[in-house]
Amino acid sequence: MSTAPERPPVAPWIAAQRQTLLAQRGHAWLLQGPSGLGQYALGLEMARAWLCEAVTDGQACGRCASCHAIDVRVHADLCVLMPETHMLALGWPLSEKAQSDIDDKKRKPSREIRVDAMRDAVEFTQRTSARGRGKAVLVYPAEQMNAITANALLKTLEEPPGDVRFVLASESAHQLLPTIRSRCLIHTMSWPQEAVMQDWLQAQGLDAAAAQAFLKASGGRPDDALALARSGKPAQAWTQLPRAVTQGDVSALADLSPAQAIGVLQKICHDQLARATGAQPRYFAPADLPVPAPLPQLAAWSKSLSQALRTAEHPFNAGLMLEALVAQARSVLNSRA
Repeated sequence: MSTAPERPPVAPWIAAQRQTLLAQRGHAWLLQGPSGLGQYALGLEMARAWLCEAVTDGQACGRCASCHAIDVRVHADLCVLMPETHMLALGWPLSEKAQSDIDDKKRKPSREIRVDAMRDAVEFTQRTSARGRGKAVLVYPAEQMNAITANALLKTLEEPPGDVRFVLASESAHQLLPTIRSRCLIHTMSWPQEAVMQDWLQAQGLDAAAAQAFLKASGGRPDDALALARSGKPAQAWTQLPRAVTQGDVSALADLSPAQAIGVLQKICHDQLARATGAQPRYFAPADLPVPAPLPQLAAWSKSLSQALRTAEHPFNAGLMLEALVAQARSVLNSRA
């Protein structure tokens, strides 16, 4: 029998929202909000409670066979729909055909939710529940469905067969088809209080200073802050990034993927735009930033970074792309009115 990994305690803001949502009736939920607020965690907690054999006060027991099956990713009545890259990162098994194609190097893991996976999910909803507690479908991030995949879901979402419930979790709900949104009860994720996030991050092993620095670096999003902390880059290295980029130091971003490097540059650009218009920076302390460049140059840089992000996953040469990005950043950040 598989041994379930020890499950960390649910963050307090996730637990509070879970209680609120499970007290309401509805067969389809859309959890929406920016990244880092726990949409996936909340969606999985809802599915866990729906399927638990000994649920108490809207909370899964964590000990029954159903909870164990979810922990080891083998529950017969739970269908998880994600891009294959997410499935692999979070430990969810792929279909035999998809895993075989990837193992045989026929293709790379998909970054979208594939239509054949959605068709398998529709077929899953039509089968009888294996454990008698109904079935659940978790879709995350829901915006990674293309139009064909989303349309394959529509009819089932509107008229689900039997006792099946859906939870769609999204970090860009505006990208979903209006017809998908209209078939769901919508919940906007709560933004936790900073003190609560600080306590939670310290419970994950961060000291107070690092928790504060990574929360700042993530724009106050706790999941993103924890991911930054676990990336191996110390908090001090983050605070030094704007100065390093201003000096043209490519090595400061060398351990990041092109998309991650662009994300860092976008945060620097955002804070410089904020300061140029008299607002407070969001991701860095004012002392960590150089004197703001003129607004037109910053606006043009912001647009250029957005364009670069569209092809960041498939750069012609990642090293040359990074050098070009840093050279552009250095030119803008050193410009003066």
